[in-house]
Amino acid sequence: MQTPAPVDYARATSIDHALQLMEERGTDARLIAGGHSLIPMMRLRIARPECVIDINDLAELDYIRVEEGELRIGAMTRHAALLASPVVGEHYAIFHDAERRIADPPVRNRGTIGGSLCQGDPAEDLAAVASALRADLVLRTSQGTRTVPAREFHLGPYETAIDDAEMLTEIRVPIRPGVSSAYEKVKRRAGDWAVASAGAYLVLRDGVVADVGIGLTAVGAPHFCAESAEVYLLGKAPTEEHLRATSQLAADACTPRADQRGPVEYKRHLAGELTLRVLRRSIERAEGSA
Repeated sequence: MQTPAPVDYARATSIDHALQLMEERGTDARLIAGGHSLIPMMRLRIARPECVIDINDLAELDYIRVEEGELRIGAMTRHAALLASPVVGEHYAIFHDAERRIADPPVRNRGTIGGSLCQGDPAEDLAAVASALRADLVLRTSQGTRTVPAREFHLGPYETAIDDAEMLTEIRVPIRPGVSSAYEKVKRRAGDWAVASAGAYLVLRDGVVADVGIGLTAVGAPHFCAESAEVYLLGKAPTEEHLRATSQLAADACTPRADQRGPVEYKRHLAGELTLRVLRRSIERAEGSA
């Protein structure tokens, strides 16, 4: 079995210490927490950092709270904590839906939210969730912080807006009164990456869709979302006709690639079907029937 190339190891004791280590090592360093994405890539020699900086001691980034009208999630929060959080479930069921479908318990117990988002994998579940919810991501350097919308964070496969010596510290999602949400995923076997996934949130007001977000993953949707579908549904009654038209627009926005998980048209069909399902489920939850 292939092993990683030789690598230096450093353990950060605080956010400032981690940033200092990143500045000292430059582009040769990578942060590591759960390690479920980075270590396999190192074993395959796809990623070859000269130094890994362990940030597991950064407990100050492990939290879930509501503050200033936002759901705020620290980047070191584990998947299992997000799944178990009643605060998260109260506001956004989409997180719980997605976390139940991510990998398996060992991965969810160790893997972190920040690590998943920063990996930039084109089949990443939480990237679609963050994009659907129009989350903001807080990035920090030794000079200060900046906020990047989730829909501008992923620039391409395994490429993000994070600069050198910069780290993701927090995910912020606006609390939307009356919101309901859902997530669906098709995968070949338990613990596998998605063949296709979709997530959505809705706010219904006076019988029409007052706010909507649709996220897609593993199907080549630009920025993990379907903006044309959102624009179409906004302001319309959530009838079956409108939902089906919205799901078709979501499918049309995708540019999937054929691979071992399926051909292009199959994946595009799944994108539309899963979008329809999450919109229906969101409406059912808004009406209190699911």
